[in-house]
Amino acid sequence: MRFTRMRTAKATAAALVAIPLALGGLASQSHARDASPSPSGTFGPGCAALAQKANTAKDKVVVAAAAYPQLSQLVSATVRARLNDALDGKPDVTIFAPNNQAFKKVNASQLASLLGNQEQLKKVLTYHVVNQQIAPDELSKGSFTTVEGSKLTTSGSGSKFKVNGKANIVCGNIKAANATIYVIDAVLHPPS
Repeated sequence: MRFTRMRTAKATAAALVAIPLALGGLASQSHARDASPSPSGTFGPGCAALAQKANTAKDKVVVAAAAYPQLSQLVSATVRARLNDALDGKPDVTIFAPNNQAFKKVNASQLASLLGNQEQLKKVLTYHVVNQQIAPDELSKGSFTTVEGSKLTTSGSGSKFKVNGKANIVCGNIKAANATIYVIDAVLHPPS
C-alpha cells in the first residue's frame, strides 16, 4: 500500500510539472506559426506538379533545369542565347526560372522576336539570374542586382513570394551544384 501511495504521489507531481511545460510548448508553437517563418526546404504550390529526376543537387544549373520538363522552354532559350556554359561556369547563382506556362503568357509575335534576337534574348535571360545564392529567408523584402545589371525585387512571406510584384514563385529553393532555382510563372523583363 505504501509503494502504491508513493507511485501515485510521483505520478501526480510529474503531471503537475508536465502540464505547465506542455502549455508553454503550445504557446511557443503558436507564436512560431504566427511569425510565418520562411521555408527551409523546397516549397511552393507548384512543386508537386514538377516532374523531376530524384536529385539535381550535384548537377550544374542548366543540366539541373533540364531535368524538369516544365522548364524545357527556358533551357531551350538558354542554349539558343549561348548562355548555358556561362551559367554552368558561375560558382554561386540564383535563377528565377520561368516555367513553360510563363512563356505561353508572352504574345506569340513578341516571343518569336525575342527568340530571333540573340542579344535581346541574353539581356532578358540574364535579368533572371543573380550572382549569389539567395536563401528563402532573403525573399521577404529582397532587392538584388541581376547579371544583366538591373535590380530585381522579391516580396512575400511564409511560402508565398513574388518577384517584381508580378511573378509568383511556384516552386522554390531547388538545389543545383552551383545554383538555387526558383520556378516562376511569368517571364520578367528588365526595366527600359
